[in-house]
Parts: sequence; C-alpha cells; structure tokens
Amino acid sequence: MIKFKELLELWRKDNSLTLAYNDSEIMLENAYEMFVESVKILRKTGYKGDTRKEIREKDIMLNKYEREVRRKVLKYLAITGGANIIPGLILTSIVIDLERIGDYTKNIADLAKVRAQKLNAGSHEPELKRIEASVSNMFKNLLPILASSEKERARACVEDNFWVLKASDEIVDSCVLEKDALLKAGDATATALYVRYLKRIAAHLINVATSIVNPFDKIGFRMEENP
Repeated sequence: MIKFKELLELWRKDNSLTLAYNDSEIMLENAYEMFVESVKILRKTGYKGDTRKEIREKDIMLNKYEREVRRKVLKYLAITGGANIIPGLILTSIVIDLERIGDYTKNIADLAKVRAQKLNAGSHEPELKRIEASVSNMFKNLLPILASSEKERARACVEDNFWVLKASDEIVDSCVLEKDALLKAGDATATALYVRYLKRIAAHLINVATSIVNPFDKIGFRMEENP
C-alpha cells in the first residue's frame, strides 16, 4: 500500500498536486489562527463588539481553498488519466477535515457572542485547560509533520492526544448530570458545548495525522495495524 511519504514525493513532482498540497498547508495555518482567536474571545477577553469578523473571513477562505484543492486534484486526475488516484483522494480527505475544523472554531466564536463574558468552567477548569493545550499543540505540531511526512511523529501525535476524545465526553457527562453544584446552568451548558467543539476539532486533527500513518482506507482510525 502506498504511503504518505511516497505520496508527498508524487505531489512535489506534479505541479497541480504541489499547488493543492501548498493550499492544504495554508488551510491548516488559517484554521489554527481561527482556533486561537475564538478561544481567546470565549476564555480570556469575552465578547466585545463583533470580534468574530476576522474568524468568519478566515472560514470563508478555508472554504475557498477546499474548492481550489478539489479543482487541482481533478486537474491532476484528468491529466494523468486517473493512473494514480490515491494521492488526490488522500489530499481531498485532509482538506475536508481542515474545513470542518474551521466550522467548529466558528461555533466557538458564536458561543462567545451568546455568553458575552468569558467562560469559567468551575471544577472542570483543570481538565479543560489540559484539553485546550493538547488541541493547540496538535495544531502546532501537524504542519511540520505534514511537511516532513515523519511517520513516527505522526503516530506520536495521535497516541499522545487520543485521550482528549474520552476526556471531553466525561466533562459533557458531568455537566449533564450536574455534578458541579456550584456551576450555573448557563455555564454548564456553555462548558458542555465548548468541550464538544474541542473534541470534534481534536478528532479532525487526529484524522489528518493518521493520513501520514495509515493507508487511505484506514485514515481516521487510530493506528495502521487496526483491522
């Protein structure tokens, strides 16, 4: 089965796929900037005027880049006659995940507008901060991992951050069951929504990392040895 490193070499040899791959890097960078800004609004500064404008503009840009990548992949397939379809499929899968990340960061910004003031998650704060740090680190680590196609670093990215998915569910369950009696209903609802958005962002970042570790049919699964 063809591996991501081999695909990267193919992309570098073909102009259409090289341009499409460059677009995916720009998408990841913009998604991270959106994430940082949306978390800042919800958790640090609170909502002040329409501070979501830049986030919405970047989300529109992500959608544009996704369409551009699809067009370039189609061009590549048309030129090659579909002789090697896997690189285009993997790249298309990656940009779909990145576009969805943009949607969830926009959801965080929208939540900040509804709250108006910064969110404090009560007794869930320590674990929530761990989750936020983990997601932020995944963003920062993925770009060099994609550029280098280092399989072990990609594997470590998945394994080191997979805990976020379960931890997020546990906070949601705790909010629903009202385990923190001091947390107001509105704060509990906002916390549950926020941590669910973080979980989905983490899941899509993990999907991108698995595109380096796993063959195409197993992208999104934890490790390539999974059945």
